[in-house]
Amino acid sequence: MSDRSLPMRFARPGAGGFLGYLAVVLIILWSLEGAGWSADRLISSPPKLADFFDRAWPPSTHNLDRLAWKMVETLQIAIAGAAIGIVLSVPVALLAARGVLVGRGVSLAVRTILGFIRAVPDLAWALVFVVAVGLGPFAGMLAIVVDTIGYCGRFFADDMENTDPGPAEALTATGARRLDIAACATIPAALPAFVSTSLFGLEKAVRSSTILGLVGAGGIGIELKVGFDLFDYPTAMTVILMIAVVVIGVEQIGAMLRAAIMGQAR
Repeated sequence: MSDRSLPMRFARPGAGGFLGYLAVVLIILWSLEGAGWSADRLISSPPKLADFFDRAWPPSTHNLDRLAWKMVETLQIAIAGAAIGIVLSVPVALLAARGVLVGRGVSLAVRTILGFIRAVPDLAWALVFVVAVGLGPFAGMLAIVVDTIGYCGRFFADDMENTDPGPAEALTATGARRLDIAACATIPAALPAFVSTSLFGLEKAVRSSTILGLVGAGGIGIELKVGFDLFDYPTAMTVILMIAVVVIGVEQIGAMLRAAIMGQAR
């Protein structure tokens, strides 16, 4: 006789659960009101969006060489900033990882700093460095460095905490120092995860660098802003398509590298 058991159903919530669901719904409604939700404006938007695409298509091919060089500059900002940020993230992660190199108090303080770095948007960091070093790609690169440290530093620390403790415990039994244990056991065990996280960090840096030009920190973002400011929608569409192609391409390359690296690690 075939099993005709009924599928799983949601359990009826109790009074506390019902109040929790109600609170979530009220918070969402309150957020929609604060976000300026308007059904009328949403309904009237398709004709305006269609008009934009009609005016922006076909994309402009004028000044394509200048836009290409700006895209190259964007990639330079992302690669240089991510590379420096990844290298600096390793010692920072050693200080942030619990039980690896330092005590709980120091690791908590470093994790708090990393949390602050991640909480500040990359555009805000770009504005800070524009004030510090002036307009141009150098400010954008520094913003990517800080943003990458906040991202990779946290995940590098988690990767080291999640490694197999066996080799580290064996070295501890021989009287090895914490730094030697980290260098000979913890970091090598976490290296595949480091590489995977670094590739994600590079992808993040590429996406971020495409808009840093909006605040004068170099890259192709300034061309996008100028295109919209001057109602030059064909040029803006060209920039949007270039950004999409580059970002998707970097993500695909990163995915292939991660698959190859993690496959070798297994």
